[in-house]
Amino acid sequence: MRTALLVIDMLKEFVYGRLGFENARKVVPNIVKLVKEARKRKIHIFFICDSHKQEDYELKIWGPHALEGSEEAQLIPQLKPEEGEGIIKKNTYDGFFKTSLEKELKKKRVSEVILAGIMSDICVQHTAAGAFFREFKVVIVKDAVAALTKERNDAALNYMKKNYGAKIVSLNDLFK
Repeated sequence: MRTALLVIDMLKEFVYGRLGFENARKVVPNIVKLVKEARKRKIHIFFICDSHKQEDYELKIWGPHALEGSEEAQLIPQLKPEEGEGIIKKNTYDGFFKTSLEKELKKKRVSEVILAGIMSDICVQHTAAGAFFREFKVVIVKDAVAALTKERNDAALNYMKKNYGAKIVSLNDLFK
């Protein structure tokens, strides 16, 4: 089985910026470890990044954020993509919707995706749905995702497990 790691919305805006939050900052070290381990194991890595234009529908709900080309829409410095790693820009919650992600994964014959990033109850959950609907196996690294509250995070993990058959694992157990 070929696997890809999808690192979702680890952007300056959402970790350290105006929409940043403590739980996002807490998972950064685990996501850095996860990316390093994936690189060692030659797992395909894609950074899924919000990148909005002023007219994007989502901005009606959240206001301007992660605007295309802005400093806030850049990945956090701890997660510098290496050669061969993909950056997929999205303008909705789902990393698959109107992006090249599915095509890129199929080109690499990926059948399983590991998800990490923020927010577990919005963009991670919707990307998990996008993966499920496209018949990818879904794995969520529970200590490498975050929401505003523990309750919202736990609810999202339970929802993805129940509705998408997602395997929920800790970082320590992921590669055992």
